[in-house]
Formats: sequence, structure tokens, C-alpha cells
Amino acid sequence: VQLQASGGGLVQAGGSLRLSCTTSGSTVTIKGMGWYRQVPGKQRDFVAYISKDGTIRYEDSIKGRFTLSGDNPKKTVYLQMNSLKPEDTAVYFCYADRSFGLNPYWGQGTQVTVSS
Repeated sequence: VQLQASGGGLVQAGGSLRLSCTTSGSTVTIKGMGWYRQVPGKQRDFVAYISKDGTIRYEDSIKGRFTLSGDNPKKTVYLQMNSLKPEDTAVYFCYADRSFGLNPYWGQGTQVTVSS
């Protein structure tokens, strides 16, 4: 199984970007998908998650600005990021959460840079 993330880039503060993440291969063990982000030298932090039943969770600092959606929450998810701030600058990683205690799948990461 592979996760392909895309949509990152450079944007000015206040601008928008839309990240996409698509899964190829079997999704039978996937119970939801979402995003983490990581700044160099720091831990990877949770951003948003959508379960296969459509329940969505957001990290507090992005509520009201980011919207997570999916054509199929086990297959493709999108992260619409509006009102971007310089502190949103990070590498964004999509992931697929799995059942039965299996390790999640991770995408390769996409860079988001917000200039002030």
C-alpha cells in the first residue's frame, strides 16, 4: 500500500492551499485517514483525522481554518487550508490509521511554506 500526498507549496500569509492524499492498494485494514505535520527538529504533530464513518477531528489551532474531507475516507482525503499563517509552515504527512493494532501507513510528506 502506498499513500501519495500532493498539493504543498509556497503561499503568502492569509492564502490557501489544498492537500490531497490518495491510497493505492488494499484498503481493507484502513479505518481512517488524516494528516500530521512536522517542523525540522520537532516532533510530528497531529493535524486532522477522518474515520471511515465520517467522524472528523481537528487539532485546536487549525479549527475554523482547515477542512478535512474525503471522497472515500479509506481511499482519498483532502485538507483545505485557508487563512494560512507562517506557523503553519511544515512538512505535512498523510497517514492511514489501521485496525487490529497494525502500524499506520504513511505518505512521503509535502512541504507547505507560508511567508509573512
